[in-house]
Amino acid sequence: MKLISFLFIVLILAAPPAFAANKAARLAHPGASGLPTPRFVSLASATVHMRAGPGVRYPITWVYKRLGTPFMVMAEHEYWRKVRDLDGTEGWIHGSLLSGRRTAVLRAARTVLRQQPSESARIVLRAEAGVIGKLLTCRKAWCRMDIADISAWLPRSAIFGALPNEQF
Repeated sequence: MKLISFLFIVLILAAPPAFAANKAARLAHPGASGLPTPRFVSLASATVHMRAGPGVRYPITWVYKRLGTPFMVMAEHEYWRKVRDLDGTEGWIHGSLLSGRRTAVLRAARTVLRQQPSESARIVLRAEAGVIGKLLTCRKAWCRMDIADISAWLPRSAIFGALPNEQF
């Protein structure tokens, strides 16, 4: 009994440093903003320049003209964010042109959105590839989106805008 009590006390005393190490491991990749990478953001402006590097001295590689377009933030350098779009194109966008508002874009040629997160649930909407909507929540293999004021569920695999195991 004394041995068990002794081990219990040793484990309790060892727990805080272990917890601190786990917390440090979880925060191993914060960007300059302190937010984790990778993460998703969306365009906060209707016209945004993507650049080859983190600064205005780098050439513009792409011009995006669609408010709300989702991007995955891969890295940060001061006020600049290295992002990736739906097609895998990477470049740098100034952080002031990005929003934390969650959006997603449909990948499939035709996507069926349902009333509940189930293949047998009633279909409430059919949408084409490239449609952007507000991403409301993701649970397991399903995400809920708001498209044209209609809120519905679709498979996570049908969108670009959420990390594979992200739950929110």
